[in-house]
Amino acid sequence: MKICFLLQRRFAYVGHKIALIMKERYNINEFCGYVYTRSSFEFLKNQKDINYTSLLLDEEIHKEYKKEELDMDFLDKFEKEYGMPNIWPYITLDRVVMHNQLVREYPYNTPPYTHEEMMKIFQVKAKAILNFIETEKPDAFVVNVIGGTGSMLLYQIAKNKNIKILYITTARIDSKYTISNDYKKFSYAEDTFNQLMSGSYESSKKNEAKQYINNIRKNLTNYLYFSPDEANKNYRLKPLKWFAPKYLWRSLAWFMKLCYSYFKGGQDGYCDEKPLGYFIDRIKRKIRTLRGFKHLYDKVNFSENFAFFPLHREPEIALLLFAPFWSDQINLIKQVAKSLPIYYKLYVKEHPTMMGYRTHAYYKELKKIPNVKLIPHDTNSSKIIQHTKLSIVLSSTAGWETAILKKPVITFGDVFYNKLSFVKKCDVIEKLPFIVKEQLENFQYSEDELINFVSAVMEESASDVGLNEIWEKGVPDKQQEKQRLTKLTDLLAKKLNLKKIEI
Repeated sequence: MKICFLLQRRFAYVGHKIALIMKERYNINEFCGYVYTRSSFEFLKNQKDINYTSLLLDEEIHKEYKKEELDMDFLDKFEKEYGMPNIWPYITLDRVVMHNQLVREYPYNTPPYTHEEMMKIFQVKAKAILNFIETEKPDAFVVNVIGGTGSMLLYQIAKNKNIKILYITTARIDSKYTISNDYKKFSYAEDTFNQLMSGSYESSKKNEAKQYINNIRKNLTNYLYFSPDEANKNYRLKPLKWFAPKYLWRSLAWFMKLCYSYFKGGQDGYCDEKPLGYFIDRIKRKIRTLRGFKHLYDKVNFSENFAFFPLHREPEIALLLFAPFWSDQINLIKQVAKSLPIYYKLYVKEHPTMMGYRTHAYYKELKKIPNVKLIPHDTNSSKIIQHTKLSIVLSSTAGWETAILKKPVITFGDVFYNKLSFVKKCDVIEKLPFIVKEQLENFQYSEDELINFVSAVMEESASDVGLNEIWEKGVPDKQQEKQRLTKLTDLLAKKLNLKKIEI
């Protein structure tokens, strides 16, 4: 068996460790990979533990677009065979190609490429990946993030060719991780859930599921890993800290490193940050945070009738992948606001990690909507959910917490809890007022359904993995890190029907 890994940025090191565990425990020796960033590529090329049959570097392929001639016959043929239903979803997903973000900091939003150049970029990557898959012939494709043209091409082509997809994603239950063959849902958990709902199967996780649900309701919190900065909701609002000698020196050192790399010619990736852009974007953000946002906030009144809309961070796959046609959040909030009963307010709350990024003009545009209240960013979201009559989200965890608290939810994006019958997804905006009315006046909650769904997700998950923490900062205790990754690897192996080596 040959397994292809998407080895994206820092996940390349984690993915390599998973491959090593597969080799040790299941005697899998053939691996290939699609890699993002040259540093990750060089690490994989130079290590001696695994001999990858082929490694494709995204940045190297990207460079070739400048020499590429547009082949309309190829594009037309590709669209017919792999279109969704056309080629645009492959391109609009890529925040660098479409918005120049990552190179520049949000809210910068100017494409660095022309329409023709975008087509060439897509064409050169599509040809390279088709050749890669046809040459390597992998039996399975392991992916944890689909966030660019290359990763979406790999996913869609593999799916079309019936290569087994193993999409690793957080189960949004404690530090559990689950596997799916479809990024839009928890496919294996849904299969188990359907069996539970039909009565043909009894879950061994039922009591654990009940305990988890009761803990959420009692403590009004759901454990998910956030980086230390993200966990501190006020860290974006401490701009003066930036001027302290220690932090000022750190920023200057990073700026000097960028300058050295840039002028030496050491930047060869289309995602590399440029010194001038870095300087301009950071200064703008510091000025925004120095000015503050308190003057824009409205008072919270939990005794009034309100719906809750949590803003999503940008640019992220929560919008670009799971809700691509709803990425204009201001416009969407305008539609949501006028879909509510006349006496309702719409509470809008900023994502804590976005503080300082969005402009004051962005919030002022929201405040022009008569029934919208902009809630202080540090207001406890669980408290808001506890008092709201309805949560309206794209694909947010806030929607999941709302469902657990037996309250109505409306979603716009592809998210795992859409499987619940009492969660309603809006696909057509003209129908939103009617969905709102139905959810407020005829909400049909089912405790048994929720318990079965949580039980199914738990059955199809690996516990105590905390993959985000591992790839973001690593775990000091390497033995513990390996144990956590082994749990995830065993789950992957189960889906591949692999047999453990007998010792």
